[in-house]
Amino acid sequence: MHRSVAVVISVLVLTMTAPPVLQAAETVWSGLVMADNVSQPQSIPSELTRIEGLLKKFFGYDQFQVIGQSQKTLKTGQEDWLATSKFFGLHVDARGETQSGYVLNLKLYKEKELLLETEAKLSKRSPLVIKGPQVGGGQLLLVLIVQ
Repeated sequence: MHRSVAVVISVLVLTMTAPPVLQAAETVWSGLVMADNVSQPQSIPSELTRIEGLLKKFFGYDQFQVIGQSQKTLKTGQEDWLATSKFFGLHVDARGETQSGYVLNLKLYKEKELLLETEAKLSKRSPLVIKGPQVGGGQLLLVLIVQ
């Protein structure tokens, strides 16, 4: 009897003192996307294939081109990274992980001018798409997807 109590106590102590199991690292794709309407649209980039219908429905454009992108593997949920194009830069600062996603601080720059700073939540199950400034006849979109 004493032996079984000692085993149970040992198992409980080991369970309580063991380091927490870390979730598997996840990769976030970040893109600067130019959306516009053209007479002969190019095929959608592979990174956007799974959300093509949503992009067309919500934004009303028929062509989407990735002009800047970055992929970052999140191990702690506290990483930061930059997606850049010729004129724009998207700085992403992950502020922590929740059960359903990540809390992000986003800064959009045009060259060195800060155009937008916002906090957003990126769901692990659905993409985050933010409408940016008009550029020529098109629209800049900020797209983040947990892959």
